[in-house]
Amino acid sequence: MKKWISIITLLFLVACKSSEPELVSSEYYYTCSMHPQIVENKPGLCPICHMDLIKVKRTQSAPDEVSLNEEQIRLANVVTAQVTEEGVGTKDVLTGVVTEDESRTSTVTSWIQGRVDKLYYKNTADFVPRGAPVFSIFSEELRNAQQEYLAAIEKKRTLDNSIVDFDRIIDAAAQKLKVMGITSSQIEALKKEGKAPGLTTYYSPVSGTIIELPILEGGYVQAGDVVMRLADYSTLWVQAQVYPNQLATMREGDKVQLDFPDLAELKLPGRIAFISPEIMPDSRLAQVRIEVANKNKVLKPGMAAYVLFERKAEKTPVLPVDAVIRDKDKNIVWIQTGEGNFKWREVKLGEESNRQVAVVSGLNAGDKVVVSGVYLLNSEYLLKKGLSGGHTH
Repeated sequence: MKKWISIITLLFLVACKSSEPELVSSEYYYTCSMHPQIVENKPGLCPICHMDLIKVKRTQSAPDEVSLNEEQIRLANVVTAQVTEEGVGTKDVLTGVVTEDESRTSTVTSWIQGRVDKLYYKNTADFVPRGAPVFSIFSEELRNAQQEYLAAIEKKRTLDNSIVDFDRIIDAAAQKLKVMGITSSQIEALKKEGKAPGLTTYYSPVSGTIIELPILEGGYVQAGDVVMRLADYSTLWVQAQVYPNQLATMREGDKVQLDFPDLAELKLPGRIAFISPEIMPDSRLAQVRIEVANKNKVLKPGMAAYVLFERKAEKTPVLPVDAVIRDKDKNIVWIQTGEGNFKWREVKLGEESNRQVAVVSGLNAGDKVVVSGVYLLNSEYLLKKGLSGGHTH
């Protein structure tokens, strides 16, 4: 009887053992392709997504490496890219204001003393074409000079046989009129008319928009007094302010992009024309002047502007920002060292722009860096090696 009880007990134990899941040797383990943090010594279901665990062979990789099979690489979407060298810059946005180009402003002055009887333009912001009449003046001084010119012509006509060189006298009188701002065509008209006009009109030597009009109609002027100031708005300035640390990478002649809040769709290229050598003591800022073409005259002085200035850097290895694991005081990337083998490496980062980051040290051009699936790869490494086996989080 005792013998049969022993046999039944043995069969029961064998049956129970055969119903348990198969255990694997320490050479293999089971994990979830979607959740590599799940590591088991026997087959089963992932407790997170309930997918079947897959059997993976343990590898004898170096302490700072991890190995994945093809299935793991595919499911984790691990993608590598070769490191290239590029010049990564940063874009600074400066605020500025549109002003007239002071090198393109002109002054219309009175050539003589007299009374301004008529102003042809009476408002600032009016546009004055080149050659347009600006003002008419009554001047006793000019009238006397005109009469001297006419008298010399008359004497030559009546005293033609005289030994006096009237041509020389006429030329001297005409030159005196030119010194007073009278044009050759006006002198010819005076000669043809034969009498001095009551008023003499002066014309604009340049085209421009009136920015200052200090004289009123009926007012008196002296020789050299400003009648109006004109600005050529075909080219304008944008005056911007920059911090001293931004000046190091700026050069006169550098190209910039200009945006205008008042003209949302307008983006224009500009050129740095001048960088002030001084820092303003009250604001600790420097002045930068940008030149911009205003072909369609849509820009107006006083408008706000944004200046987009890209600071260029020397060529250096660059990576997508997503390829870098920013770990406390470290920056980590994963390098592919062989088929299915990956090794972590600490890098020092530089400038970042357009989702690209420069690598100052730790990488070389041609290295194959993981650019997708980097966090899953890093999780796999931490689970296999333990927190003491390499870089820590």
